[in-house]
Amino acid sequence: MAEQKKIAFLVDTEGIEQVELTDPWAHVEKAGAVPRLLAPKLGQVQAFEHLTPADEFDVDVPFAHADPADYDGVVVPGGVANADFLRMDKDAVRFVKAHVAAGKPIAAICHGPWLLVEADVVRGKQLTSFASLATDIRNAGGQWDDLEVQVCHRSGWTLVTSRTPDDLPAFNREALKAFGL
Repeated sequence: MAEQKKIAFLVDTEGIEQVELTDPWAHVEKAGAVPRLLAPKLGQVQAFEHLTPADEFDVDVPFAHADPADYDGVVVPGGVANADFLRMDKDAVRFVKAHVAAGKPIAAICHGPWLLVEADVVRGKQLTSFASLATDIRNAGGQWDDLEVQVCHRSGWTLVTSRTPDDLPAFNREALKAFGL
């Protein structure tokens, strides 16, 4: 029997847009894969519903101990604070760079693409995001479009992106396809 696919969800310790974590997580589980929560340190992370604190979630693996080779795909949830802190974490950036170098798919929603900009992996890619990231993405060499979901296969790896929680149905559908689920 084939081993279950593992999907890494990359978050910081606070500011995660809860539905952008929990909704894709549930779809990954329903598809038969194993979601794992990766963050800067063990313990719990604080999710939010926009600006209101919501639930806390247990971290499975700290970034410094995470091996990108162990994962078949990556999801980067949004949340402005989450994404801003996440892009400053050198271990998270290293993880994304290694994942891309291995040609594995990434799905990022809302402010999540900020981590990809920091990792310098959007050059030549078509993507979407929360509208405020458009200039950052263009300055990093990506092509930004205002779309519900964007799937880009250029540069040897698949990138799935969406703008906001309203786009989650399309985001989940395309992310699962990219992960082979």
